[in-house]
Amino acid sequence: MSITVALNHTTRYTYAKPAEHSAQTIRLRPSPHCRTPIPSYSLKVTPDKHFFHWIQDPQGNYLARVVFPEPISELNVEVNLVADLVPVNPFDFFLEDYAEDFPFEYEMTLQDELAPYLKAPVDCGPAWEKFINSVDTTPRPSITFLVDLNQRLNEVVAYSTRMEPGVLTPEQILERGIGSCRDSTWLMINILRNFGLAARFTSGYLIQLDFENKSTGALEDVVDLHAWTEVYLPGAGWIGLDATSGLLAGEGHIPLASSPNPVSAAPVTGSTEAVETDFDFSMSITRQ
Repeated sequence: MSITVALNHTTRYTYAKPAEHSAQTIRLRPSPHCRTPIPSYSLKVTPDKHFFHWIQDPQGNYLARVVFPEPISELNVEVNLVADLVPVNPFDFFLEDYAEDFPFEYEMTLQDELAPYLKAPVDCGPAWEKFINSVDTTPRPSITFLVDLNQRLNEVVAYSTRMEPGVLTPEQILERGIGSCRDSTWLMINILRNFGLAARFTSGYLIQLDFENKSTGALEDVVDLHAWTEVYLPGAGWIGLDATSGLLAGEGHIPLASSPNPVSAAPVTGSTEAVETDFDFSMSITRQ
């Protein structure tokens, strides 16, 4: 049985005076690899006087490239979509024989294709070394290793809705023991790469219905912008790991952009001339 929901997401930038903008890149369209059916989608950008093109980046993400020919006093981005939350079994796959057990090495051709997602970990300090040395690397089924690691990270790093821009380094988040979803995602990516597994940063919508949230006290349907990790398993493709919940990604995870690094998965990028700016956003879902 599926549950159909309508999602509205509006982002507003208001400027103290008309401001010049570079081309704006908007990554708010469900990715081609989204497993949740999206029967309806629209993206509206105002002011109406602009040039608009859909393109795809090197990772295959859909990008809206918007060019404003003259200064604007506000920028509004509105997404409306319908999602059929058909239950997804995150373990429904068969791995290639050589990848069934951890550790394994990707075949040579695959290593070349996955090179951007296999880059060496960054910012390796004492907290990082202590954590890596504590990871159980006993040979076992690959999916078991990943589930164990995902749950371990959920236990080690507490979740926080950190509003400051940017992403904490692996060393910083391990020292603090707390971070946002994007911080935990970047940490998980670097851990997986340390063990020779290709990993990428995914941003998207996370839809959680009330019967999933009663243990946390959230007795209503909610949707948020979220981030999680995807790891490449031969035979299965990209598998989502959500360290903030300790679970694998399911039907409520709607990927919008996946990238080797957090910067090129940001929802909106582009420059604006220096001007005082007010920022506001709203998100809601309703059952159909």
